[in-house]
Amino acid sequence: MRRVLAACIASLLLYATAFAIILDRPLALGFLRAEIEAKLARAAAVGSPKLVILSGSNGPYSHRCQVMEPQLNRPCVNGGVAVGIGLDYLFARWKPLLHPGDIVYLPMEEAQYVRSREATAVGPDAAIMLRHDRATLAALPEDRWAGALFASGPRGAVMSLIEMALDAGGFHDPRAAVTGETNAWGDHVGHTAQLASFNTAVLAAAVPYHPSAAAIRDGYGTQLIAAFIGWAQSHGVRVIGGLPTGFADSPMTEAELQAIRSVYLQTGGSFLELGNRSRYPREAFFDTPDHLNEMWQIRHSIAVARALAQQNRPLASRAGF
Repeated sequence: MRRVLAACIASLLLYATAFAIILDRPLALGFLRAEIEAKLARAAAVGSPKLVILSGSNGPYSHRCQVMEPQLNRPCVNGGVAVGIGLDYLFARWKPLLHPGDIVYLPMEEAQYVRSREATAVGPDAAIMLRHDRATLAALPEDRWAGALFASGPRGAVMSLIEMALDAGGFHDPRAAVTGETNAWGDHVGHTAQLASFNTAVLAAAVPYHPSAAAIRDGYGTQLIAAFIGWAQSHGVRVIGGLPTGFADSPMTEAELQAIRSVYLQTGGSFLELGNRSRYPREAFFDTPDHLNEMWQIRHSIAVARALAQQNRPLASRAGF
């Protein structure tokens, strides 16, 4: 029995050591990690007061800080990455860079409000923290430690070996040519209407996900957002919620809209809602119901910046709002 127990412990230690020190996913996860670090570095460089956009990929694909910054007369950082990145991790990384006078705009995707604690614990950021950011991991709740340890399995090990070999061989990531790339502000750029034409059939068949109002009210993501708003209030940081972009022919229900508004208004934040509720025709999108193509990204960003300026007139003294 002791030998079996010792063998189990040794196996767990070997497993943890392999994924924490030896194995890596430089392509699949390295791409996300590089984006996160670049956005944080820009935030540190521009100082305060600034505008930070945090969300899933709706942030960089549908919003453009490059356009919003001159309208609002303050630095803008597009900190959105992907819907799978845990909000607890995202907020933990950004808090040290947020200071009195900063504004955080949260056009969160619907799925982010209802993402479960269990799914959050084993998201892509779990593997990133275990391999590259154990300081942040140590600051998160204990269930995140277990999630990080067991977020990868045999398939992850095989993919790590393949990706590490490709990376060592100078593999060129083709994603920029197919979907665009990230600019200095953290925006996704180059996702043109021409490239979007290859996704026409996918967009036509897409059925957007709309969680119920009850699911939003009770969601784990909602709890994390509410806690972040509480932290922001105590640190002189203003949080403004917003709606994600989506198909005009697949609107949210009034109950869902009210549930999202309440996440912010009942916890001390503000809420921004455009006249079109951030709904656009399907031909305005790039590859998913959350990603506008570049032309519409710019149009939407101008509208959001104008609305932000109305809520914060001193920000836009040069823009004439």
